[in-house]
Parts: sequence; C-alpha cells; structure tokens
Amino acid sequence: MITRRNFLKTSAAAVAAGIVAPSAWSFPEVENRIIGANDRINVGLIGCRNMGWGDLSDFLLHKEVDCLALCDIDQGILNNRASEVEKKLNHKPQLFSDYRKMLEMKDLDAVIIGTPDHWHCLMFTDACSAGKDVYEEKPIANYIAECDEMVKAAKRYERVTIVGQQQRSGKHWKAMIDYLNSGKLGKIARADVWANFNYGALGKPIPDSPVPEGIDYEMWQGPAKLRPFNQQHFHGSWRMFWNYGGGLMTDWGVHLLDMVLWGMNIKTMPKRVAAVGGKFAFPDNCPETFDTQSVIYEFDSFLMHWSHTGGVETGPYNRNYGMAFKGTNGTLVADRNNWEVIPEYDGNKKPRVEATKVVSDDSDHRLHVSNFIECMKTRTFDTACTIENGSLCAKYAHLGNIAARSGLSLVYDDQKHTFTTGKEANSYLMPKYRRPWAFPSY
Repeated sequence: MITRRNFLKTSAAAVAAGIVAPSAWSFPEVENRIIGANDRINVGLIGCRNMGWGDLSDFLLHKEVDCLALCDIDQGILNNRASEVEKKLNHKPQLFSDYRKMLEMKDLDAVIIGTPDHWHCLMFTDACSAGKDVYEEKPIANYIAECDEMVKAAKRYERVTIVGQQQRSGKHWKAMIDYLNSGKLGKIARADVWANFNYGALGKPIPDSPVPEGIDYEMWQGPAKLRPFNQQHFHGSWRMFWNYGGGLMTDWGVHLLDMVLWGMNIKTMPKRVAAVGGKFAFPDNCPETFDTQSVIYEFDSFLMHWSHTGGVETGPYNRNYGMAFKGTNGTLVADRNNWEVIPEYDGNKKPRVEATKVVSDDSDHRLHVSNFIECMKTRTFDTACTIENGSLCAKYAHLGNIAARSGLSLVYDDQKHTFTTGKEANSYLMPKYRRPWAFPSY
C-alpha cells in the first residue's frame, strides 16, 4: 500500500537522482488529523528570522498550540529560535533545513510560511498537497501566475488558509469600512495610497562574498535564478531585488491597497493600470526595484493612486504611509495607528460631515492568528483574509510593478490570465524556475 509518508520518501529519492522535479510531488492518500475544539494544534514554522517568528509568537499565546518543528536555511537562526521555543514550551522542536522533510511529519496540522516571496508558491502548494493548513505571509507570491496556482491548490486539497494581511482583522479598520459604507463621505472619486520608508533605498552596492558558514545558500535560492551570494540580497534586504521580491510596491502595497479595495468593495481587476518608476532618489544605491514610483488604477467610478519614495519617511497628512479616501463631503485618512475624517465645508462654512477620529488598539495581528486557529478547529475556509483575497491584492501590487517595468498601459484579463492591452508585458506574468524546481500546476 502506498502511504503518504512512503510516497514522499520515494519522491525525495527520485528528486535526488534527478528523475522528477520537487513540485511534481503529490500526496494521493492525505491522512488529515481531525481537530476538535479541545485538541492540541501542532504547527511548524518555515522561515524563522523576522515575520515568521512574529507569527509563531502569537500562535504560542494560545494554550492549545504546540510548535513541533522549525525550518530555516540559516543554522544560527534555527538554533537560536529552537532555544526560544524550548524555553516557552519546555520541549525542543524538530529542526529542518529542507521544508520538504518537515512536511513528512504526520502529526503536523499547519505550517506558517515566513520565507522570502520567491519561495511562497512552492512551499504553499506542497504544504496543501501534504494535507497541512497554511498561514501564508504576504505577498502570497512573487508572480501573478503563482497566485493562481496557490488558489487552485488550496481548493483542490480543501485546506484552511489565511494570508498575513492582518489589517483584515483590525477593529479600527473594520470601523473604517463601516464608516465608508455609511456613505457619509459622499461620492468618493479618488483614493490615494502611499508608503515612504528608508529601507526602500538600502545603501551603496557592496561586493559579492563567500557564503557565510551555516547557511544553505543553494536552498535559499531555490527556484530563483542563481546569482552569487551578496549580503545586500540576503537577510533583511532581499525584497529590493526582482529575483526575490517586488520592493515597497509589493511589501506595503498588499496591505494598503487591500484596505482601499475593501473600502470600495472591489473584488476584480481594474479597468486599466498605468505607472512610472525609477531609481530617482538614490540612483547609485543597490536596489533593483524602484525607489520612486507612481501607479494609477482606473475603475468605472473612481481612481486609485499609489506612490512611494524609498529613503524618506515623510508623507501626506504627516504620515509616512497611509491612505486617503477623497469624498465630496470629506476626506478619510488612515494608517495603522488611527483614522480620521477631515470635513469639506459648504458655502456657509458649515462642515458637510462631522470630524471623526478612531484609534487602533494594536490587536490586529493577535486577532488574525486567533481567527486562523478558530477556522482550523471549525474547518471554516472563509478566514479573515482568504487566499483568494491575498491573490487579488498581490496581483494589484504586481500590476503596478509590471506597468512601471514595461512602460505600458495595461489591461489584464483575470479569466484568461493575460494582458489584452500591452501584450508585451505577458513575459512578466510567470517565473522561469531554476532546475530541478518546476512550476506547480493544479
């Protein structure tokens, strides 16, 4: 009899022999553990350095959650995090440098994926096919075509998934959505979104160097195009290079654009996207992504404008990041700290809407994790941020980058998975995975 475990071991051996690509794996007999209301929930973390560790930390606030495994390509980080988990739980998790080995664990219920973006698609789809629920960090993928396969995999294997766009669980964000739905702002014809952060500019280039001891750089590169090791392309700054991420546009875009799409009840692609971008602020610095960028998304009844400048931290309304819904009665300005309404005035200098301010209680992320855990228990697929919504927001961010990189005005058909205007940009839709890794197809 072919069990899931034996199939995985056989497939791993085939991969090592160069017979089959890792993403061709499947699990024909997934042995799902049924989770009851009072059961322990066993999780594993892939990518232990920054956001992944933050995610796991909030998981461990729940008494029913146990951490069985950690996976990272940096042995130093892996050992340090293992010690921290052991202090919290009084047992040491199993440690892995290859996530595929971790997916063999029969008692593992869910995985948290906190790796660089270029790994998200393969890890997510492999985890789904291995019968694991998934907490996926944002953006869900580094390419639009990857987003589509991730949605299909979650549906095919009936996995509970959530995307780490925690603002979807925030109380003050939900209050903002309720306010927008009330119609008090009048007709909203424009929404501005911006994100200005110093890290978007990085620094001057440094030379390539040998791979530091204890790092499996081959595994870190994974399906991305192989390039020499460079510390600026690695921990903390990888997202400013197209191989691995999409700069400020994808890092903050999925969070902030999501709130506008939610507020304006948009669940489909825009009518048209146009953008410009370049290394205008710090042309001699090392990022490949744009330090300065503007994107216009056109809809039937309003415009959405994205802008960012890396290397500065000031912005409109004294906020270095945020959004502004421009209504005929007033403007609603929001960030993670609060949102406020700034009234317009009529001819008699009377405010058309009441000035309002709502402050965040900083519970977004904890509530987001709690939502995922509860949905795992009840097998509810409509989590606070579904993989479908994560896909929508990632596509919007990628469209902004593709429009700027191609210099084309774009119309994207999400059903046919192609640009109908600006067809030359279709080359940006799907990655070319480095062998032996193969693009998943569901």
